Amino acid sequence: MKNLRIFLNATIVCGTLLFSQLVTAQKITQKTTTIIVTGTSPLHDWEMNGSTASFSGMVNGNTISNATLTMPVTNLKSKKGKSMDNKAYEALKSAQNPTISFSSSSVSIGKGNITGKLTIAGVSKNVTFPISVSKRENTYTIYGTEVLKLSDFGMSRPGFMGIKTGDEITVKVNIVAE
Repeated sequence: MKNLRIFLNATIVCGTLLFSQLVTAQKITQKTTTIIVTGTSPLHDWEMNGSTASFSGMVNGNTISNATLTMPVTNLKSKKGKSMDNKAYEALKSAQNPTISFSSSSVSIGKGNITGKLTIAGVSKNVTFPISVSKRENTYTIYGTEVLKLSDFGMSRPGFMGIKTGDEITVKVNIVAE
């Protein structure tokens, strides 16, 4: 009888903890997304911007779990025109790999590092980079910046008439999610 009481009490405690976790979890999706990619070449620095992406995650306490960001490659646009855009899409192998994606199992609210899988041009890499996540009421602002190498993702440096861009690019991501 004593063992049955202990078992029932343990079951009630575990059930209560599980239920409270399910009740407090909140799905969030992007309200706005801004992605800026910058790089260099011997002639000029360049920049591409993207504002159409898909982000989602589950908030539970001070953690966002199952965070995913997906952006169509062709949503990146430059101020230099279609010629530069097309060269970038070719380097990103957009015909075969139309999206850039990032997923992380968990990210904490505050400043720290995020670890996850980044897929660009069909090549996936485990990456870790600095990130800042702030919360204001039901709105989460996620900001991160990182320097990446095109060659790490099997990409050729785009160029024109033998002049090629640098191998390093800087990627800045700003997401506002609710």
